Amino acid sequence: MPAPVNGFKAALAKGKVQVGLWVAFASPNVAELLSHCGYDWLVIDGEHAPNDLPLMLAQLQAMQAGGAHPVVRVPVGEPWLMKQVLDIGAQTVLVPMVDTAEQARKLVRAMRYPPEGIRGMGTLGRASRYGLTPEYLTTANAQTCLLVQVETRMALENLEEICAVDGVDGVFIGPSDLSADMGYPGNSGAPEVQAAIDKAIARIVASGKAAGILVAGAEPARHAMAQGATFVAAGHDVGLLRAGALALRAALAGK
Repeated sequence: MPAPVNGFKAALAKGKVQVGLWVAFASPNVAELLSHCGYDWLVIDGEHAPNDLPLMLAQLQAMQAGGAHPVVRVPVGEPWLMKQVLDIGAQTVLVPMVDTAEQARKLVRAMRYPPEGIRGMGTLGRASRYGLTPEYLTTANAQTCLLVQVETRMALENLEEICAVDGVDGVFIGPSDLSADMGYPGNSGAPEVQAAIDKAIARIVASGKAAGILVAGAEPARHAMAQGATFVAAGHDVGLLRAGALALRAALAGK
């Protein structure tokens, strides 16, 4: 039995738009609920959410019955951490703060078993069904999916070189960090930032790679897709709960 087919990776390769959502509550219950809400993919955030490896594992397990593909964002692109995330069953990994093609090449190798990479050989984890998938070690490389985040002016300068790296499946724009690096902290909607983002999406698409981004709401998501973005996260669980709670309280303010 081979490694499971990564439908998300296949969809990106075909240019099929994938609508997603960020999951930052570090709660298996929240992840399970959202996996049944019709999104194509969900990001389990390990960079800015209070996640550790056991919590990520629990969320991957909770999402299994739903229809959303899990993407795990690691806090940093360290091979040892990426190996652990892959072993607990993540097939798609999002790595923040990738500024150069050399960084991207190292991440590709961290995602793959030898001879294509340096991922440690092991069948003790969930990825291989605890050793019950005999062909996992020889078929997993074809099903892993690497998404790299460009979030700085340096990354934009090196964008074509990053996109040219074989094994990078998608390039994801991080608006918050990019806006801060451009001198507009907390203001990713600044015209200069938005212009840079639109241009970056066009450059990624022109390279033949899938372009992705996190936005806040349906209209920005539609705009990103109109620019050519293939995988778009339209918001996050924290924002949805916050907005709903504030709206309900406001509606009851006058009693």
